[in-house]
This record gives sequence, C-alpha cells and structure tokens, in this order.
Amino acid sequence: MNDAHDRGPAEAAPSDPSDAFPTKYVPRPTVRDLPPPPTGQWRYIGPGIVAAGVGMASGEFILFPYISSQAGLVFVWAALIGLVTQYFLNMEIERYTLATGETAITGFSRLWKHWGLVFAALAYFANLWPAWATSSATLVTYLFGGDVAVIATVILIIVALILTLAPVVYNALERAQMIKIAALLVLLLVTAVFAFGSSDWADARKIVTEPGFPSELGFAVLLGALAFAGAGGGQNLVQSNWIRDKGFGMGRYVPKIVSPVTHEPEARGRAGFIFRPTEENLAHWRGWWRFANREQLSTFVLISFLSITFMSLLAYVTVYGRPDLSNDVSFLEIEGNALKESVGPWFGTFFWAVGAVSMFAAALGIVDYTSRLAADVLKTSYLPKMSESKLYAVLVWGLALIGIVVILAGMTQPLTLAIIAACSGGTMMFIYSGLLIAINRRMLPKAIRIRGFRLAALVWSILLFGVLAALTFNEQVRKLFE
Repeated sequence: MNDAHDRGPAEAAPSDPSDAFPTKYVPRPTVRDLPPPPTGQWRYIGPGIVAAGVGMASGEFILFPYISSQAGLVFVWAALIGLVTQYFLNMEIERYTLATGETAITGFSRLWKHWGLVFAALAYFANLWPAWATSSATLVTYLFGGDVAVIATVILIIVALILTLAPVVYNALERAQMIKIAALLVLLLVTAVFAFGSSDWADARKIVTEPGFPSELGFAVLLGALAFAGAGGGQNLVQSNWIRDKGFGMGRYVPKIVSPVTHEPEARGRAGFIFRPTEENLAHWRGWWRFANREQLSTFVLISFLSITFMSLLAYVTVYGRPDLSNDVSFLEIEGNALKESVGPWFGTFFWAVGAVSMFAAALGIVDYTSRLAADVLKTSYLPKMSESKLYAVLVWGLALIGIVVILAGMTQPLTLAIIAACSGGTMMFIYSGLLIAINRRMLPKAIRIRGFRLAALVWSILLFGVLAALTFNEQVRKLFE
C-alpha cells in the first residue's frame, strides 16, 4: 500500500524542516533523525488490534446484526465501505504521528488552539452515558442473574483500577483487546462449525448479490452503522496516541502514559519532532509506512469485517424477520435464546459470555481513549506543566464516577445525549478529515505529504461524513417535534 511519492528520491533538505510548523500555539518541534523501522515486526503489531477491539462494541454485536435480523443481509456492504474509509483516515492520522511523534490533535492545535478542546468535548458528550458498561452488565445477568446497576458500577470501578494501576497503560489495554479478539475468533469458528448449515452459507452470497439500503429502518440506524463500522468519532483520532505509546516512528522518543501510582511518570514536552528528508531518513520512513499500512489492513480492517459479517449472518440465520426485536442490548437475549433452541443450551451461554467479555473490553477502551484524548489536549494546550499520566488518571476516574452516578440514579439515556452521540461522531470525522489534509500537506516534508489517491480518499471522507452527519441530525431533530 505504498504511495508513488513514497518511492521517489529524496528532496533537497531544507535548512530546518521545523520551519513549516506554526508555532503560535504549540512550540517548534525538535529536528531529529527518524528511528529505523523494526526488524522483528511481530512485536510491533498491536494498535490495529486495539482499534478493532475497542471498536467492536454495539456496532458489531447489536447494530449490524439488528439490521440483518430486520432486512436480511442487504446492508453488510456498508461495513466494507465504512472500514475502508476509516482505514485511510487512520493512516493519515498515523502519518502525522509517525513523522512527528505528536498526535494529530496536537497538529490541529497548531492551526487553532482550541481544536483539541472541541474534539474532547464531543468525545465526552458521546460517552457520558456508559452504554458499554451497562451492556456488559446486562449480558452478565443473562448468565448469572443479578442487578444490572450494581454489576455495571463494579465494571466501571474495575475499568478505572486497571487503567490507573497498570504500569504502562497501553500494554494493559492491548492485552485486554487481544483476549477479546481471541474470544471472538473462537466464537466465529464455533459458529461456522455448529450454527451454520449449507443453506446458510448459500444465503451469505446475498451480501454480494443483493445489496440494498433498507430505508424503512431509519437513517440514524443505517447511516450510524455505515459511519461507525469498526471505530468512529474520537476513537480514530486516538490511533495517534496508541501508535506513539507502541513506539512507532518518532513516537519512540515520546514517554508513555504510565500509572502515577505504580510507576514514575516521565515528563514530555508539548512539541514533538521532525526529521530532515535525507536519503537515510526517507528509507526509514518507507519502512515504517509499509509496516503501518500492513498492520492496519491485517488487524483493524480484516478483524472488523470478519466480525461484522459473521455476527450479521448469525443474526440472519437465527432471528430474521422477528417483529419483537429492539435495537439495543436486549436483542442479544433473544438471539442467545434462539441459539439455545437451534444449536444447544451451551451455545447460547457461550454467545452471551463472549458478548460480556467483548463489551467489558470495549468499556475499557472507550474510557481509555476518551481520557487519553482529553489528557493530551490539556497537557499540550492548557496545562503544560502538569504530568500527562496524572491528568489521564484523574480523567479516567472522573468519567467512571460520572457513569456510576448516571447508573445509580436509574437514568436511561437522555434524548439530548442520544442526539449528541448520534451526531457528534460523524461531525468530528467530517471536520478532522479536512484538518488531516491541512496538517499533512502543510507541515510535513514534501516527500512524505499526502497526495494522489489518499488525498482523494480524504475528500471522499469529508463528503461522506458531512452528508451522514447532516442527515442524522435532521432526522433526530424532527423526532423532537413529533
């Protein structure tokens, strides 16, 4: 997946490549050589798995299966379009961080100080109501009984403890998502062997032969599924933070977020780095760029598409056409009971257990990325003398406590928050698709700037998410006045 320009000769090195970076709001980056790409690349696999694991929550387990249960397999094609679009978005987010060690949000903040605050606020509004924790708790009740509110509260406390006591936060998050992906792959394998017959595999061809747009389900459901297949919203932006903590490119020079309780945090500056476009540095760049592209394709895109396809087919096989299904976690109870009847009691129990683990891992990742994004913004633009690790820990517990208050108060998701959650993700992606073009063409050395089909992919992203956000917002506002 190389660009043609990545294979070109080195440009004439400017006297100081940091001159291209605006310095009104964030200091000038330090000029430093790009580290060589890894020789043992397997140990650098991870950020794409984290992205897939965190993103595989309601979309893969509820939204796409619900659509398939109501309209058949006609809309699975949208998952591939959503994932491919997000692949190009993720790679442009990674491009900036590979080259600078800064997050994409820091790049945006070089253009206007408060861009980071805008994105952090939108991410918080989307995640204030802890649907991921309550979903995991609900699935636990299907297995063992109990009170959803109590179990969800315990889940949020466990999540906060893991994220604030792990010596290196990214390592704990990566291990949790790998366990989730492994459990999901086992579920897919068992499903293929025990739940699908020859006629079901024949029906799978409808994904390709009978694509459609079942508008009777509503734009919010369909367009939300298309936009957020795999990840969506603020999660894509935090791909910067995850590859930086993994040590990709210039991120190797940046301290990781660690526990302020079990580990001594290292101070990091507000600005990152940039390399001179010498032959050696550009050779290193091509190695990193090839590896980063392969890592995203073989993990985030492949795992997400397989999970969406299999879970959609499973819902189609078991509960297609049932009128009593709702687009929330209760859908999984009906599907699990159907699996118990068609395959055996053990399979429905196994299905719920994997779902509970999946939603818990999603809760861990969502609290992490929301807090990580906000901590990066505060450290870079507003509180430069504060420890990023300490800011992160405070934000983690703050988000967990807000969720606990919401749960114990017996609140269902407020309509206002539902509208914000439906619109904020698409709006974020619409805005930062354009900002990514700006920072990756204006600030980076000419030899590694975005151009060609990748530039066209981001223009497509602007159009796609702009239209989706507008249509979803319009539909939700109309519901307010019905």
